[in-house]
Amino acid sequence: MATIRWSRVICKEPGNYTAWPTIAKRDGELLIVFSGDREEHVCPYGKTELIRSDDDGETWSAPQIINSTPLDDRDPGLLALRSGTLVVSWFTGQLWNRAVEFRRRFPDLWTDFQCDSWHRSMAKISAETRDRWRGAWTRRSLDGGDSWEPAVPCPASAPHGPIQTRDGRLVYVGVGEADAPRPAVLCVESTDEGASWRTIGTVVAGIPFAEPHVAELPDGELVCALRSEMEDAPCVHVCRSDDGGRTWSTPVQTAMDGYQQPPHLIVLADGRLLCTYGRRSLPHGQRACISPDGGDTWPMEREAVLRDDGPSIDLGYPATAELSPGELLTVYYQQERLGDKVCIQATRWSLA
Repeated sequence: MATIRWSRVICKEPGNYTAWPTIAKRDGELLIVFSGDREEHVCPYGKTELIRSDDDGETWSAPQIINSTPLDDRDPGLLALRSGTLVVSWFTGQLWNRAVEFRRRFPDLWTDFQCDSWHRSMAKISAETRDRWRGAWTRRSLDGGDSWEPAVPCPASAPHGPIQTRDGRLVYVGVGEADAPRPAVLCVESTDEGASWRTIGTVVAGIPFAEPHVAELPDGELVCALRSEMEDAPCVHVCRSDDGGRTWSTPVQTAMDGYQQPPHLIVLADGRLLCTYGRRSLPHGQRACISPDGGDTWPMEREAVLRDDGPSIDLGYPATAELSPGELLTVYYQQERLGDKVCIQATRWSLA
């Protein structure tokens, strides 16, 4: 199904943990955002960073910090609108509060010194400031990412952000109130290119799904892929909406098995639907699968193995851009070698 051209590191910050990329195309340029300048997976220091390529991903600029709130900025998404406006999305995490719990469960993950330093760092930030910045956000750039408007709150968040539909709306399927015990997956929209957001529907309520991503099919139907957190069904699930995101079908299990696998969807130039996702069960790596019928079926003979050499389960969150018909670039994060901090990597591949 796929011919792999190359796989390599495209951004590595020595000593820093860099993760959760999203790719977008704008005016012949590729842009990737990710959470960088951070110490660990759950530390309080994350910032949204941006890199650029003007040669289809062969070379990349140095990272530019485009977003740095007082809290941990995580899971950035990026959308290039038809007007040229860029919209970056993210949520602010306070997972450092769970460092003591994580250290008890995974005693070799972080040191007491690290956990203590995170608490001391966050203790310097007032409760008012923490409350001010807690939640999900988006920001716009009208000049290609050189400057960014103030952040606006968003009712939902997901790693790869919103899409723009044929009617010009921005549609964003994400988790609302991410810190809630059983948060709902919501569909929100913007009719002013990301200047404001409103909730228009509930995709799933009170069921363990997270980190969704949505695509619009050529006939206008919306298809949503979701990460399952059910131990007995750790596969990508898919649901759909035929009324613009207001109502949704019940999620259906697919054969795409990645164990905690956030999916990313795009409609290819030939109209087929592509899902890329990370695989955290052996062999660890990055996968892609094509649906020939708009997400109704996902034949596993159409699955492509982009990488199967992940040194650990700390990897994934792939996102794909179609450079030209059948030519693709998928970005993701994983370790370059066991023991390293994770970094941003990419695979250039083509459809057979």
